[in-house]
Amino acid sequence: MNSESIISLQGVDVFQQDQLILSQVNLDVKAGEFVYLIGKVGSGKSSLIKLLNAELDLYTGQAQVAGFNLGKLKRSEVPFLRRKLGVIFQDFRLLTDRNVHDNLSFVLKATGWKVERAIENRINEVMERVGMKSKLKSMPHQLSGGEQQRIVIARAILNDPDIILADEPTGNLDPETSDELMGIFKEINEQGKTILVATHDYHILNRYPARTLVCGEQKVSDSSKTESEVDFSELLED
Repeated sequence: MNSESIISLQGVDVFQQDQLILSQVNLDVKAGEFVYLIGKVGSGKSSLIKLLNAELDLYTGQAQVAGFNLGKLKRSEVPFLRRKLGVIFQDFRLLTDRNVHDNLSFVLKATGWKVERAIENRINEVMERVGMKSKLKSMPHQLSGGEQQRIVIARAILNDPDIILADEPTGNLDPETSDELMGIFKEINEQGKTILVATHDYHILNRYPARTLVCGEQKVSDSSKTESEVDFSELLED
C-alpha cells in the first residue's frame, strides 16, 4: 500500500449551515486504504463525506483531498476535484427519465468525454465489472435496489477515481446483496483505490474488517480496539 496521504484533515470543524456537526477533526488516510466511518444516525458521517466532496465549505482547519487544498479551492476547481472522487449515495440519485446506458453516458459527457467509441467502451467496461452489462437498456425503476446500487458503483468508477466515498451504500439492501457489493468494493480496493465507507451496518463491519473511524459527540476518532474486539452494535445503536 502507498504510504502517501490522500486525505488529510487537521483541526477541521464541519458545519451544516450555522450548526457545528464535527469539531477539530484530525484525520489521515493513506492512498490505497480501506476505511470505515461509523456512528449513529446524525453523528456527522454524511457531513464529513460532503466536506471531502466539496459539497460543504471548509471554514476552519486544513484539509487536503486527492492533492487539492479544500481551504483554497475555487468554485471553478470543484469539478476537477470531483473527477478524482467516486461518490456512492444510499438513495442512488440515478436520473429516472433515462435508461442505465444514458445515465452513464451523461456523466462521461459532463466530465469532458467527447469520442463516442471511447464512451461506449468505458460504459461496457464498468458495467461488466459490476456484473450488470445485460441491464444497459433498463430504466432505473425496472431494477431492484441491489441492481441500482451496482449501477451507482459503475457510475462512481467511470472516471477511474483515486478515492471512492460511499455513504451508507448497504443501507437499503438485504444482507446477501450487501455482501455482493462489499465484494465489489474489496476488488476495487485491491486494485489500489482508496475507499471510505460511512455505515451503521455492523454486520458488514464484522464480516469485512478494516480500519474503523468512529463519529460521536462531535468528534472523529480511530477505534481503539481491534475490529474483532469492537461491539459495533453498541456503537451504532440509536
